[in-house]
Amino acid sequence: MSAPPLHRSTVTVIGGGLAGISAALEAADMGASVTLVERKAHLGGLTWSFEHNGIEMDNGQHVFLACCSEYRRFLTRIGSERDVVGPFPLDVPVLAETAGGAVMATRLRRSNLPVPFHLAGSLLSYPHISPAERVGLGRALAGLARLRLGDPHLDQVNFFEWLRRHGQSPRAIEAVWDLITVPTVNLPASQASLAVAAQVFKTGLLSDRSACDIGWSAIPLGRLHGQRAFAALRRQGVALRTSARVRSIVKQGPTWEVVTDSETLESDAVIVAVPHDEAATLVPGDVAPARDNWRHLGSSAVVDVHLIFDRTVTVWPLMAALHSPVQWVFDRSSASGLTGAGRQPQRGGTGPQYLAVSISAADELLGQRPAAIVKEVTGALRRLLPASADAALVDSVVTKERRATFRAVPGSAVLRAQPAKAQQRLAIAGAWTDTGWPATMEGAVRSGIAAARAIAGLTPSQLPTYKFTELQPTREVA
Repeated sequence: MSAPPLHRSTVTVIGGGLAGISAALEAADMGASVTLVERKAHLGGLTWSFEHNGIEMDNGQHVFLACCSEYRRFLTRIGSERDVVGPFPLDVPVLAETAGGAVMATRLRRSNLPVPFHLAGSLLSYPHISPAERVGLGRALAGLARLRLGDPHLDQVNFFEWLRRHGQSPRAIEAVWDLITVPTVNLPASQASLAVAAQVFKTGLLSDRSACDIGWSAIPLGRLHGQRAFAALRRQGVALRTSARVRSIVKQGPTWEVVTDSETLESDAVIVAVPHDEAATLVPGDVAPARDNWRHLGSSAVVDVHLIFDRTVTVWPLMAALHSPVQWVFDRSSASGLTGAGRQPQRGGTGPQYLAVSISAADELLGQRPAAIVKEVTGALRRLLPASADAALVDSVVTKERRATFRAVPGSAVLRAQPAKAQQRLAIAGAWTDTGWPATMEGAVRSGIAAARAIAGLTPSQLPTYKFTELQPTREVA
């Protein structure tokens, strides 16, 4: 039997987010002696948790779809596959306040019919757009199906303009297309590249009827990713350096020197898995001549509003809203420890209940005071959920991720580094790199795997992926 591709190699991974964790595990699996360096005290990157008044809260809400195959393998790899809810067949309540003050509700769901008919029943009865607009959705869906993912010309096209050319009204774009584009791309269609939008819709909605099935963490993300990954890395023999900031990366003959605050690590190869603006300052210019372009990727914010009510105000585990400051709402009562594990809210229950309101593409909220954001979001939520009218808001927290993702605007693809390519045995990873995906957990994991295989001189397809057993739903939802 031949030796593993990285047998007797030393590898330093910089960054302990999902990309760095995936890269470290992949390199270790290929026989390398791996050291992972993370400047924070915990692993998990942007998926972290904190305690507030005895309740564990996540900095942001992260869901995954059934089509996120590498992320789901990642969960299995670190031992967290049983700590998620679902993925369940797509079935999301969508609420909108009408001009007269009434609330119009429907459910966006898929059936067991083959693609694209699995969405037909839901879309053809969707009350937030006119009958003519519902029928017209088929034209854009057919147009998306014909697009070739990976075509560089797609990244020169604005998604909104493409939708307009395919018969979509501004109202349909807001009520249907942006319902998915905003949380996945972290930009509205009016700003997004057709390339990343096509990846989302073709893979998530048009590849397989179950591809759009949705899942989320049943425990705080800090445990789901950070703590479980820490244990998995230790089991694999990866040396961990947390609370350690990397100051420079220097090539010294055949080896690399990674200089931190307290030590210098020598290694045969390096994987840089940090945000694009930080990578631009760390990676040597002779290795990545285009590194200055990475800064032009910019950033797009996500704001989460955490609300604790004194009673149950909804039985839905998640919901979406239109024409509202509220975008997506998640019940995190059980996951946070506010209520008993496995408890599901009961209509008319006494609570308490913890709802996390996730607002993507939220740059305009960054300058607002938390109290003002809470007031606006709570007021909108009370109008959408009549049961909350008499509920007391007993606590609230606002979290802001100012640089949650890069801005996937037209022309951004050429600015993204290539994780599957290594120069002088240095590779780049991160959700911002050119994985073909927007900045998602799936993209982050894919980038880490690709980078580890690149320093081994392999393409992503030259090694088998982890043995993967389909995750089965383990919890019932209302």
